[in-house]
Amino acid sequence: MAEELKRRIGLPLLTAYGVGVMVGAGIYVLIGAVAAEAGVWAPLSFFVAGCIAAPTALSYAEFSSRFPDSAGEARYVAHGYGSEALGALVGLAIVVAGTVSAAAVLRGGVGYLAAIVPVSPSILIVLLGGVLVAVAVLGALESLSVAAVFTAIELIGLALVVWAGFSVPALPVLDAAPPPVWGGVMAGAVLAFFAFIGFEDIVNMAEEVKNPTRTLPIAIVSALLVTSVIYAVVAFAAIRGVAVDALSQSEQPLALVWQTARGTEGAFLSVIAVFAALNGVLAQNVMAARVLFGLGRRTPLLAGFHHAHHRFGTPVRATLLVGACVIVGALLLPVATLAEVTSTVLLGVFVLVNGALIFAKRRGFEKQGFSVPMGVPVLGLVLSAAALVVGFVAG
Repeated sequence: MAEELKRRIGLPLLTAYGVGVMVGAGIYVLIGAVAAEAGVWAPLSFFVAGCIAAPTALSYAEFSSRFPDSAGEARYVAHGYGSEALGALVGLAIVVAGTVSAAAVLRGGVGYLAAIVPVSPSILIVLLGGVLVAVAVLGALESLSVAAVFTAIELIGLALVVWAGFSVPALPVLDAAPPPVWGGVMAGAVLAFFAFIGFEDIVNMAEEVKNPTRTLPIAIVSALLVTSVIYAVVAFAAIRGVAVDALSQSEQPLALVWQTARGTEGAFLSVIAVFAALNGVLAQNVMAARVLFGLGRRTPLLAGFHHAHHRFGTPVRATLLVGACVIVGALLLPVATLAEVTSTVLLGVFVLVNGALIFAKRRGFEKQGFSVPMGVPVLGLVLSAAALVVGFVAG
Protein backbone atom coordinates (compact mmCIF):
# COMPACT_ATOMS: atom_id res chain seq x y z
CA MET A 1 0.00 0.00 0.00
CA ALA A 2 1.56 3.28 -1.13
CA GLU A 3 1.58 6.07 1.41
CA GLU A 4 3.71 8.64 -0.41
CA LEU A 5 2.75 11.01 -3.19
CA LYS A 6 5.01 11.57 -6.20
CA ARG A 7 7.10 14.78 -6.24
CA ARG A 8 6.73 15.97 -9.84
CA ILE A 9 5.59 19.61 -9.51
CA GLY A 10 8.06 22.46 -10.11
CA LEU A 11 7.85 26.18 -9.39
CA PRO A 12 6.35 27.36 -12.74
CA LEU A 13 3.49 24.86 -12.66
CA LEU A 14 2.79 25.46 -8.96
CA THR A 15 2.70 29.23 -9.50
CA ALA A 16 0.37 28.78 -12.47
CA TYR A 17 -1.86 26.65 -10.25
CA GLY A 18 -2.04 29.43 -7.66
CA VAL A 19 -2.77 32.10 -10.27
CA GLY A 20 -5.46 29.91 -11.82
CA VAL A 21 -7.21 29.36 -8.50
CA MET A 22 -7.29 33.10 -7.76
CA VAL A 23 -8.09 34.36 -11.26
CA GLY A 24 -11.32 32.43 -11.50
CA ALA A 25 -14.75 33.16 -12.89
CA GLY A 26 -15.30 35.76 -10.15
CA ILE A 27 -13.23 38.41 -11.93
CA TYR A 28 -15.78 38.36 -14.75
CA VAL A 29 -18.47 39.77 -12.42
CA LEU A 30 -16.49 41.38 -9.61
CA ILE A 31 -15.24 44.39 -11.57
CA GLY A 32 -18.72 45.92 -11.67
CA ALA A 33 -19.33 45.49 -7.94
CA VAL A 34 -15.99 47.09 -7.04
CA ALA A 35 -16.58 49.96 -9.49
CA ALA A 36 -19.94 50.62 -7.84
CA GLU A 37 -18.12 51.29 -4.55
CA ALA A 38 -14.86 52.90 -5.65
CA GLY A 39 -15.82 54.53 -8.95
CA VAL A 40 -12.85 55.34 -11.19
CA TRP A 41 -10.56 54.35 -8.33
CA ALA A 42 -11.53 50.66 -8.66
CA PRO A 43 -7.95 49.69 -9.66
CA LEU A 44 -6.77 51.21 -6.37
CA SER A 45 -9.30 49.03 -4.51
CA PHE A 46 -7.76 45.94 -6.08
CA PHE A 47 -4.30 47.11 -5.08
CA VAL A 48 -5.46 47.69 -1.49
CA ALA A 49 -7.13 44.26 -1.47
CA GLY A 50 -3.84 42.68 -2.50
CA CYS A 51 -2.15 44.48 0.39
CA ILE A 52 -4.84 43.14 2.75
CA ALA A 53 -4.24 39.57 1.55
CA ALA A 54 -0.44 39.88 1.58
CA PRO A 55 0.24 39.46 5.35
CA THR A 56 -1.78 36.24 5.52
CA ALA A 57 -0.08 34.97 2.35
CA LEU A 58 3.30 35.66 3.95
CA SER A 59 2.25 33.81 7.10
CA TYR A 60 1.35 30.81 4.94
CA ALA A 61 4.69 31.16 3.17
CA GLU A 62 6.65 30.97 6.45
CA PHE A 63 4.70 27.99 7.75
CA SER A 64 5.02 26.18 4.41
CA SER A 65 8.81 26.43 4.56
CA ARG A 66 8.81 24.77 8.00
CA PHE A 67 6.07 22.16 7.50
CA PRO A 68 5.81 21.21 3.80
CA ASP A 69 2.91 18.79 4.31
CA SER A 70 -0.46 18.09 2.77
CA ALA A 71 -3.18 19.38 5.08
CA GLY A 72 -0.88 22.34 5.67
CA GLU A 73 -3.30 24.50 7.65
CA ALA A 74 -4.10 21.59 9.97
CA ARG A 75 -0.41 21.12 10.72
CA TYR A 76 0.15 24.86 11.24
CA VAL A 77 -2.77 25.24 13.65
CA ALA A 78 -1.91 22.05 15.55
CA HIS A 79 1.67 23.28 16.02
CA GLY A 80 0.74 26.84 16.94
CA TYR A 81 -1.99 26.04 19.45
CA GLY A 82 -0.66 22.67 20.61
CA SER A 83 -3.91 20.92 19.72
CA GLU A 84 -4.15 18.10 17.19
CA ALA A 85 -7.95 18.15 17.57
CA LEU A 86 -8.15 21.81 16.55
CA GLY A 87 -5.77 21.12 13.66
CA ALA A 88 -7.95 18.25 12.46
CA LEU A 89 -11.04 20.47 12.72
CA VAL A 90 -9.36 23.16 10.62
CA GLY A 91 -8.29 20.56 8.07
CA LEU A 92 -11.84 19.28 7.76
CA ALA A 93 -13.05 22.88 7.41
CA ILE A 94 -10.65 23.33 4.50
CA VAL A 95 -11.98 20.15 2.88
CA VAL A 96 -15.55 21.42 3.29
CA ALA A 97 -14.65 24.87 1.94
CA GLY A 98 -12.85 23.42 -1.07
CA THR A 99 -15.68 21.00 -1.83
CA VAL A 100 -18.36 23.65 -1.43
CA SER A 101 -16.39 26.13 -3.53
CA ALA A 102 -15.96 23.57 -6.31
CA ALA A 103 -19.68 22.78 -6.22
CA ALA A 104 -20.57 26.47 -6.52
CA VAL A 105 -18.16 27.01 -9.42
CA LEU A 106 -19.31 23.83 -11.20
CA ARG A 107 -22.94 24.89 -10.97
CA GLY A 108 -22.11 28.40 -12.17
CA GLY A 109 -19.99 27.15 -15.06
CA VAL A 110 -22.68 24.75 -16.20
CA GLY A 111 -25.09 27.70 -16.21
CA TYR A 112 -22.90 29.37 -18.87
CA LEU A 113 -22.49 26.12 -20.80
CA ALA A 114 -26.21 25.25 -20.75
CA ALA A 115 -26.89 28.50 -22.60
CA ILE A 116 -24.66 27.28 -25.42
CA VAL A 117 -25.20 23.50 -25.40
CA PRO A 118 -28.79 22.13 -25.48
CA VAL A 119 -28.25 19.60 -22.69
CA SER A 120 -29.85 19.44 -19.24
CA PRO A 121 -27.76 21.26 -16.59
CA SER A 122 -28.00 18.23 -14.30
CA ILE A 123 -26.53 15.96 -16.97
CA LEU A 124 -23.75 18.48 -17.66
CA ILE A 125 -22.91 18.66 -13.94
CA VAL A 126 -22.54 14.88 -13.72
CA LEU A 127 -20.58 14.58 -16.97
CA LEU A 128 -18.17 17.45 -16.37
CA GLY A 129 -17.76 16.60 -12.70
CA GLY A 130 -16.95 13.00 -13.61
CA VAL A 131 -14.37 13.98 -16.25
CA LEU A 132 -12.60 16.33 -13.83
CA VAL A 133 -12.50 13.64 -11.14
CA ALA A 134 -10.90 11.27 -13.66
CA VAL A 135 -8.22 13.87 -14.47
CA ALA A 136 -7.55 14.40 -10.75
CA VAL A 137 -7.14 10.65 -10.24
CA LEU A 138 -4.59 10.33 -13.06
CA GLY A 139 -1.96 12.46 -11.32
CA ALA A 140 -1.03 15.83 -9.85
CA LEU A 141 1.25 16.66 -12.78
CA GLU A 142 -1.53 15.85 -15.23
CA SER A 143 -4.12 17.77 -13.20
CA LEU A 144 -1.99 20.89 -12.84
CA SER A 145 -1.01 20.73 -16.51
CA VAL A 146 -4.68 20.71 -17.51
CA ALA A 147 -5.33 23.50 -15.01
CA ALA A 148 -2.47 25.50 -16.56
CA VAL A 149 -4.12 25.21 -19.98
CA PHE A 150 -7.42 26.43 -18.50
CA THR A 151 -5.56 29.29 -16.80
CA ALA A 152 -3.96 30.28 -20.11
CA ILE A 153 -7.40 30.41 -21.73
CA GLU A 154 -8.69 32.60 -18.86
CA LEU A 155 -5.75 34.97 -19.20
CA ILE A 156 -6.20 35.19 -22.98
CA GLY A 157 -9.80 36.26 -22.37
CA LEU A 158 -8.71 38.91 -19.88
CA ALA A 159 -5.96 40.10 -22.25
CA LEU A 160 -8.57 40.57 -24.99
CA VAL A 161 -10.71 42.63 -22.62
CA VAL A 162 -7.68 44.77 -21.70
CA TRP A 163 -6.87 45.27 -25.37
CA ALA A 164 -10.48 46.30 -26.05
CA GLY A 165 -10.47 48.74 -23.14
CA PHE A 166 -7.27 50.39 -24.37
CA SER A 167 -8.30 50.41 -28.04
CA VAL A 168 -10.75 53.28 -27.54
CA PRO A 169 -10.13 56.84 -26.35
CA ALA A 170 -10.17 57.18 -22.58
CA LEU A 171 -13.34 58.57 -21.05
CA PRO A 172 -13.06 62.28 -20.16
CA VAL A 173 -13.68 61.52 -16.47
CA LEU A 174 -10.19 60.01 -16.21
CA ASP A 175 -8.57 63.32 -17.22
CA ALA A 176 -10.27 65.08 -14.32
CA ALA A 177 -10.70 62.26 -11.83
CA PRO A 178 -11.87 63.46 -8.42
CA PRO A 179 -9.72 62.68 -5.39
CA PRO A 180 -10.35 59.15 -4.07
CA VAL A 181 -13.12 58.77 -1.52
CA TRP A 182 -11.35 56.42 0.84
CA GLY A 183 -14.57 55.04 2.29
CA GLY A 184 -15.57 53.86 -1.18
CA VAL A 185 -12.07 52.63 -1.99
CA MET A 186 -11.98 50.54 1.19
CA ALA A 187 -15.51 49.20 0.62
CA GLY A 188 -14.38 48.15 -2.86
CA ALA A 189 -11.24 46.60 -1.40
CA VAL A 190 -13.31 44.43 0.96
CA LEU A 191 -15.23 43.10 -2.04
CA ALA A 192 -12.04 42.67 -4.06
CA PHE A 193 -10.35 40.79 -1.19
CA PHE A 194 -12.37 37.69 -1.99
CA ALA A 195 -10.80 37.61 -5.48
CA PHE A 196 -7.44 36.92 -3.80
CA ILE A 197 -8.61 33.88 -1.86
CA GLY A 198 -6.88 30.85 -3.35
CA PHE A 199 -3.20 31.35 -2.53
CA GLU A 200 -3.72 29.08 0.48
CA ASP A 201 -4.41 26.11 -1.81
CA ILE A 202 -0.76 26.09 -2.86
CA VAL A 203 0.48 24.81 0.50
CA ASN A 204 -1.62 21.66 0.29
CA MET A 205 0.30 20.48 -2.78
CA ALA A 206 3.48 20.35 -0.66
CA GLU A 207 4.08 16.60 -0.83
CA GLU A 208 4.09 16.60 -4.63
CA VAL A 209 6.40 19.61 -5.02
CA LYS A 210 10.13 19.43 -5.74
CA ASN A 211 12.25 21.19 -3.07
CA PRO A 212 9.10 22.31 -1.20
CA THR A 213 10.74 24.40 1.54
CA ARG A 214 12.03 26.77 -1.14
CA THR A 215 9.39 26.35 -3.85
CA LEU A 216 6.24 26.86 -1.75
CA PRO A 217 7.03 30.36 -0.36
CA ILE A 218 8.19 31.60 -3.78
CA ALA A 219 5.07 30.23 -5.47
CA ILE A 220 2.73 31.84 -2.90
CA VAL A 221 4.32 35.28 -3.18
CA SER A 222 4.68 35.07 -6.97
CA ALA A 223 1.05 34.02 -7.50
CA LEU A 224 -0.19 36.88 -5.31
CA LEU A 225 1.95 39.47 -7.14
CA VAL A 226 0.97 38.23 -10.62
CA THR A 227 -2.71 38.18 -9.71
CA SER A 228 -2.58 41.68 -8.21
CA VAL A 229 -1.12 43.08 -11.44
CA ILE A 230 -3.71 41.26 -13.57
CA TYR A 231 -6.62 42.56 -11.49
CA ALA A 232 -5.36 46.15 -11.47
CA VAL A 233 -4.76 46.20 -15.25
CA VAL A 234 -8.16 44.64 -16.04
CA ALA A 235 -9.90 47.08 -13.69
CA PHE A 236 -8.14 50.07 -15.27
CA ALA A 237 -9.01 48.90 -18.80
CA ALA A 238 -12.66 48.54 -17.79
CA ILE A 239 -12.84 51.96 -16.12
CA ARG A 240 -11.04 53.53 -19.06
CA GLY A 241 -13.51 52.26 -21.65
CA VAL A 242 -16.91 52.10 -19.93
CA ALA A 243 -18.73 54.53 -17.67
CA VAL A 244 -18.77 53.53 -14.00
CA ASP A 245 -22.58 53.59 -13.80
CA ALA A 246 -22.87 51.16 -16.71
CA LEU A 247 -20.21 48.85 -15.29
CA SER A 248 -21.78 48.76 -11.84
CA GLN A 249 -25.21 47.84 -13.22
CA SER A 250 -24.01 45.11 -15.57
CA GLU A 251 -24.08 41.43 -14.64
CA GLN A 252 -21.37 40.80 -17.26
CA PRO A 253 -19.13 43.89 -16.98
CA LEU A 254 -16.19 42.50 -18.97
CA ALA A 255 -18.49 41.52 -21.82
CA LEU A 256 -19.80 45.09 -21.67
CA VAL A 257 -16.25 46.42 -22.06
CA TRP A 258 -15.80 44.32 -25.20
CA GLN A 259 -19.21 45.28 -26.60
CA THR A 260 -18.64 48.99 -25.96
CA ALA A 261 -15.16 49.02 -27.48
CA ARG A 262 -15.60 46.61 -30.38
CA GLY A 263 -19.33 46.98 -31.15
CA THR A 264 -19.94 43.22 -31.06
CA GLU A 265 -21.30 40.82 -28.46
CA GLY A 266 -18.71 39.34 -26.12
CA ALA A 267 -20.19 35.84 -26.34
CA PHE A 268 -16.72 34.28 -26.36
CA LEU A 269 -16.30 35.46 -22.77
CA SER A 270 -19.09 33.10 -21.74
CA VAL A 271 -17.09 30.22 -23.22
CA ILE A 272 -13.97 31.39 -21.38
CA ALA A 273 -16.00 31.61 -18.15
CA VAL A 274 -16.78 27.90 -18.58
CA PHE A 275 -13.05 27.12 -18.74
CA ALA A 276 -12.51 29.31 -15.67
CA ALA A 277 -15.14 27.31 -13.84
CA LEU A 278 -13.64 23.97 -14.84
CA ASN A 279 -10.26 25.23 -13.67
CA GLY A 280 -11.69 26.12 -10.27
CA VAL A 281 -13.43 22.77 -9.86
CA LEU A 282 -10.30 20.78 -10.76
CA ALA A 283 -8.04 22.86 -8.52
CA GLN A 284 -10.33 22.56 -5.50
CA ASN A 285 -10.85 18.84 -5.99
CA VAL A 286 -7.09 18.26 -6.13
CA MET A 287 -6.50 20.46 -3.06
CA ALA A 288 -9.25 19.01 -0.86
CA ALA A 289 -8.16 15.45 -1.62
CA ARG A 290 -4.59 16.27 -0.53
CA VAL A 291 -5.87 17.71 2.73
CA LEU A 292 -7.79 14.49 3.44
CA PHE A 293 -4.63 12.53 2.60
CA GLY A 294 -2.60 14.60 5.05
CA LEU A 295 -5.24 14.37 7.79
CA GLY A 296 -5.24 10.61 7.43
CA ARG A 297 -1.60 10.52 8.55
CA ARG A 298 -2.35 12.15 11.93
CA THR A 299 -6.05 11.39 12.54
CA PRO A 300 -6.93 7.72 13.19
CA LEU A 301 -10.56 8.15 12.10
CA LEU A 302 -9.39 9.35 8.69
CA ALA A 303 -6.48 6.90 8.29
CA GLY A 304 -8.19 5.22 5.33
CA PHE A 305 -7.60 8.34 3.25
CA HIS A 306 -3.83 8.27 3.79
CA HIS A 307 -3.36 6.08 0.76
CA ALA A 308 -1.73 6.83 -2.58
CA HIS A 309 -2.49 4.68 -5.61
CA HIS A 310 0.51 2.51 -6.52
CA ARG A 311 0.31 3.46 -10.23
CA PHE A 312 -1.04 7.01 -10.29
CA GLY A 313 0.60 8.21 -7.09
CA THR A 314 -2.56 10.13 -6.14
CA PRO A 315 -4.94 9.87 -3.15
CA VAL A 316 -7.63 8.10 -5.17
CA ARG A 317 -10.03 7.40 -2.29
CA ALA A 318 -10.00 11.01 -1.15
CA THR A 319 -10.31 12.27 -4.72
CA LEU A 320 -13.35 10.10 -5.44
CA LEU A 321 -15.08 11.15 -2.21
CA VAL A 322 -14.46 14.86 -2.80
CA GLY A 323 -15.53 14.56 -6.45
CA ALA A 324 -18.78 12.83 -5.53
CA CYS A 325 -19.57 15.47 -2.91
CA VAL A 326 -18.86 18.26 -5.41
CA ILE A 327 -21.28 16.79 -7.94
CA VAL A 328 -24.02 16.26 -5.34
CA GLY A 329 -23.53 19.76 -3.94
CA ALA A 330 -23.73 21.30 -7.42
CA LEU A 331 -26.96 19.41 -8.08
CA LEU A 332 -28.71 20.29 -4.81
CA LEU A 333 -27.48 23.60 -3.37
CA PRO A 334 -27.85 27.21 -4.59
CA VAL A 335 -24.69 29.01 -5.70
CA ALA A 336 -25.12 31.97 -3.31
CA THR A 337 -25.25 29.70 -0.27
CA LEU A 338 -22.19 27.76 -1.42
CA ALA A 339 -20.13 30.92 -1.99
CA GLU A 340 -21.02 32.46 1.38
CA VAL A 341 -20.03 29.30 3.26
CA THR A 342 -16.69 29.16 1.45
CA SER A 343 -15.72 32.76 2.22
CA THR A 344 -16.70 32.55 5.89
CA VAL A 345 -14.84 29.29 6.52
CA LEU A 346 -11.65 30.45 4.79
CA LEU A 347 -11.53 33.79 6.61
CA GLY A 348 -11.94 31.94 9.92
CA VAL A 349 -9.03 29.69 8.97
CA PHE A 350 -6.92 32.73 8.03
CA VAL A 351 -7.49 34.14 11.53
CA LEU A 352 -6.44 30.84 13.13
CA VAL A 353 -3.34 30.40 10.95
CA ASN A 354 -2.09 33.92 11.67
CA GLY A 355 -2.72 33.34 15.37
CA ALA A 356 -0.86 30.03 15.21
CA LEU A 357 2.20 31.74 13.71
CA ILE A 358 2.10 34.39 16.45
CA PHE A 359 2.11 31.69 19.16
CA ALA A 360 4.85 29.74 17.37
CA LYS A 361 7.06 32.82 17.15
CA ARG A 362 6.46 33.72 20.80
CA ARG A 363 7.69 30.25 21.77
CA GLY A 364 10.89 30.82 19.80
CA PHE A 365 10.20 29.52 16.29
CA GLU A 366 13.62 28.68 14.83
CA LYS A 367 14.63 31.13 12.12
CA GLN A 368 15.17 28.72 9.28
CA GLY A 369 13.92 28.93 5.74
CA PHE A 370 11.51 31.72 4.89
CA SER A 371 10.73 33.99 7.86
CA VAL A 372 8.68 37.16 8.42
CA PRO A 373 8.62 39.67 11.30
CA MET A 374 6.07 39.24 14.10
CA GLY A 375 4.11 42.23 12.77
CA VAL A 376 3.14 40.29 9.64
CA PRO A 377 0.93 37.61 11.28
CA VAL A 378 -0.44 40.23 13.71
CA LEU A 379 -1.52 42.41 10.79
CA GLY A 380 -2.83 39.36 8.92
CA LEU A 381 -4.93 38.34 11.92
CA VAL A 382 -6.41 41.84 12.34
CA LEU A 383 -7.20 42.26 8.64
CA SER A 384 -8.69 38.76 8.25
CA ALA A 385 -10.82 39.22 11.38
CA ALA A 386 -12.00 42.61 10.08
CA ALA A 387 -12.93 41.10 6.70
CA LEU A 388 -14.80 38.31 8.51
CA VAL A 389 -16.77 40.84 10.58
CA VAL A 390 -17.57 42.93 7.50
CA GLY A 391 -18.76 39.78 5.76
CA PHE A 392 -21.11 38.94 8.63
CA VAL A 393 -22.46 42.50 8.76
CA ALA A 394 -22.97 42.64 5.00
CA GLY A 395 -24.63 39.24 5.04
